[in-house]
Amino acid sequence: KMPALHIEDLPEKEKLKMEVEQLRKEVKLQRQQVSKCSEEIKNYIEERSGEDPLVKGIPEDKNPFKEKGSCVVS
Repeated sequence: KMPALHIEDLPEKEKLKMEVEQLRKEVKLQRQQVSKCSEEIKNYIEERSGEDPLVKGIPEDKNPFKEKGSCVVS
């Protein structure tokens, strides 16, 4: 098992090396406009909303969390 790495314990030079390495990875990422991505996400959600049990609900006979019995407190 490897020990946890605490950034604050590293020398400043090592912190900067890690930051540069991370920035090099990030600069290679393909970026898209938020307006385009949000429209695609909205369409994806709307297309599948009929299948979504959180939107449509779960039929009582298929609900695994349905209470099996009732409890009466008197």
